[in-house]
Amino acid sequence: MRAMEIHEFGGPEVFRLGDRPVPKPGPGEVLVRIAAASVNPVDTKIRKNGPPIAPELPGVLGCDFAGTVEKLGPDVTEFAVGDQVYGSPGGVRGTCGFYAEYATADARLLAHKPESLGMRQAAAIPLVAITAWEGLVIRAEVQPGMKVLIHGGAGGVGHAAVQIAKAYGAHVTATVSTDAKAAIARDLGADEVVFYRDEAVQDYVQRLTDGEGFDIVFDTTGGSDLPTSFLAARLNGQVVTIVSQYEADLTQMHLRGLTLHVVFMIIPVLYNRGRSVHGEILRNISGLVAQGQYRPLLDPNEYRLEQVAEAHERLESGESRGKLVLDVESR
Repeated sequence: MRAMEIHEFGGPEVFRLGDRPVPKPGPGEVLVRIAAASVNPVDTKIRKNGPPIAPELPGVLGCDFAGTVEKLGPDVTEFAVGDQVYGSPGGVRGTCGFYAEYATADARLLAHKPESLGMRQAAAIPLVAITAWEGLVIRAEVQPGMKVLIHGGAGGVGHAAVQIAKAYGAHVTATVSTDAKAAIARDLGADEVVFYRDEAVQDYVQRLTDGEGFDIVFDTTGGSDLPTSFLAARLNGQVVTIVSQYEADLTQMHLRGLTLHVVFMIIPVLYNRGRSVHGEILRNISGLVAQGQYRPLLDPNEYRLEQVAEAHERLESGESRGKLVLDVESR
């Protein structure tokens, strides 16, 4: 089978087209024929930096995909050959990556693809939707009527979080940097948008919450948005972050009695703990898709498997507008 391999860590130029044997599914696994795979920031970080979560070299990256079940391993009962599935079960150490024509995957980490979506659309969903669901639903326990602030509301995880929060009946505010991103956030359901470069956090907290602060603040970007999140949250409120690999001043968190949730959705994949939760989340997301409450946001540029380096370059440029997806199957 064709696979885009890396033999060393570095820039996008490290990808090479390789020829690998088709893997065989073990107990609890399925073999999938991959139709499409998406590109995520974690893929670029692994490609550049390597360990501790990188696959052994030569390795194949790619965390999420959509495709068709080709073979069943022992003890798999929830899927059948020919089922169209999607998930985020690999691309890190000890797993198959999905920048390839075939891969094996733990069936617990998969769900049936939403019927109304094509393979490219479905492949764009798993990692970002699971991350947003874990942060909002499982950790922060979002409830109807809550005021939720999402930093980076038109981004990968951000656009998923806007839709999930709205599906749970929250009043959603999204921070954005441009008019185009504001239009995206509003189209996906955001009740309010904040141009964070133009309005100080204290000002929009006063304007949108009468100075009380937000019940939940979801930081999808990191950096300066974490201390900003502390200032935006109400007393005894909750802050969720997915980017926290740096030093930060927690003074405001202490003074405001905040709860901080750090989400790293790959943990079940890396450590084989609680994997069935991912399958359950994806089934819930499929339900939202069927109800018209969730849709993926795809970058207009399309890439073939062999163009993965170009897709990585676009993601790292900061110019992408939605998830980047690789077409693996020949058209």
